[in-house]
Amino acid sequence: MNLPVLKIGNKTAAVPIVQGGMAIRLSTARLAGTVAKEGGVGLVAASGLPFDQLRKEIRLARKISEGNGLIGINVMVAAKAFKGLITTAAQEKVDLIVAGAGFSRDMFAVGKEYNVPIVPIVSYAKLAKISERLGASAIVVEGTEAGGHLGTQRSIKDILPEILSVVNIPVIAAGGAITGSDVADLYKLGASGVQMGSRFAASEESNGSPFLKEVYLKMTKDDVVQIDSPVGLKGRAVLTPFSKSILEGHPMKPVGCDGCLKHCSRKFCIIRALTRAQQGDVETGLVFTGANMWKIKEILPVHEIFRRLKAELAQI
Repeated sequence: MNLPVLKIGNKTAAVPIVQGGMAIRLSTARLAGTVAKEGGVGLVAASGLPFDQLRKEIRLARKISEGNGLIGINVMVAAKAFKGLITTAAQEKVDLIVAGAGFSRDMFAVGKEYNVPIVPIVSYAKLAKISERLGASAIVVEGTEAGGHLGTQRSIKDILPEILSVVNIPVIAAGGAITGSDVADLYKLGASGVQMGSRFAASEESNGSPFLKEVYLKMTKDDVVQIDSPVGLKGRAVLTPFSKSILEGHPMKPVGCDGCLKHCSRKFCIIRALTRAQQGDVETGLVFTGANMWKIKEILPVHEIFRRLKAELAQI
């Protein structure tokens, strides 16, 4: 099976694979730049980053990519610094801005001002139509199989055909894709591209601690749970002592608040919980995961991930 190129606005990726933008600090320049170097779309996770650091990550990712693929950012609309982050990225002339965990009309004005493609993450046909009308260059359609914050409990394979029937812009399918066969299934349903998070979280270039990556390799299907995020959405996570405490209703309360989110239940600090996990504290950290992360048994270099995907697709 030969995959077509992925066109987003006036930008083109030779390989239609989008690396999920995983925060906090999992998807940094090294991962995004290496994915782009392979011809795909690399996303720097902007949520939680100071503006100056975001600029540095974008510039470094572009350098690592050696001019191949596309470099963009992924950011939570729920972040209080959302507009500042997307404006910073736009000023750095990123190839695209992907935004999820909420919906904002402001991002389309920023996209038009700086001529940067805006790519919202949606899970409903109505929001997909609104995105297209407001000027989205493409959309990421995320099913319940995705990791992190979830906008739906429905499978990507159910949602994707519905959204494809109501929009004319490129549709990138997200949720559950680990292998070339998974990618092929989503292309057969009509996707223009496929976003993969878990497979790249479990890569050598991912900025997660070795202790975090060890959790990925040891987890089983039974360890995949859904917690209530203070953002106001469900979140898919690995069953750890911290996520268990959330499920039982007594998570570790924040001792201070940075006011990083527009709206927050303050049941626990998600930014700090995700940061602790990224740094290797898997006892008191929150480990986000996709539904099929448990199928991954190796931490691989990005180059090898792409090689295997292409080889698997060639046999289909």
